[in-house]
Amino acid sequence: MKFGFAAALVGAVMTMGLTAGTSHADDPKVDGFWEQSDDKGVVGAWFLFEEKDGYYQGRLVKTFKKPGEAVLTVCTKCPGDRKNAKLLGLAIVRGMKRDGLAYRDGTILDPRDGTIYHAQLDLSPDGRKLGVRGYIGVPLLGQTQIWNRLPDDAIKPADVPKETLEPAAPKP
Repeated sequence: MKFGFAAALVGAVMTMGLTAGTSHADDPKVDGFWEQSDDKGVVGAWFLFEEKDGYYQGRLVKTFKKPGEAVLTVCTKCPGDRKNAKLLGLAIVRGMKRDGLAYRDGTILDPRDGTIYHAQLDLSPDGRKLGVRGYIGVPLLGQTQIWNRLPDDAIKPADVPKETLEPAAPKP
């Protein structure tokens, strides 16, 4: 009986050792183009996510006008360094830290009213869907949208708006 227990214990320790160092290197990354749509499926914008200095950001690269909606071209209500910045090329999602398929500790800006929310992103295992959650205080008090990955050639490189501002590292 002691041998069976010892063998099981050794097996468990070996299994823990094999999984403890599991790398996220093979996980898909958020890098690339994403389509944001509302809960009715109406497309609002396209974003380009990139890694900059160890943090991920999502820049607005294309907008779609909804009937009766004013077209915003400048972030007049945005605070800080984004005040009066051109919207196309502006990092709306900033400061996201990657942990496998999860991206945390960043912010997301609503350019319509200048509100900045805490943000978290959850990438699907196949890399095709992105859960984007903006919240106040705790994630429970927020809203999630599911964005869809676009092909890498959704926008020709020459047509991708230049970055409006240098990426800002999040405050510690």
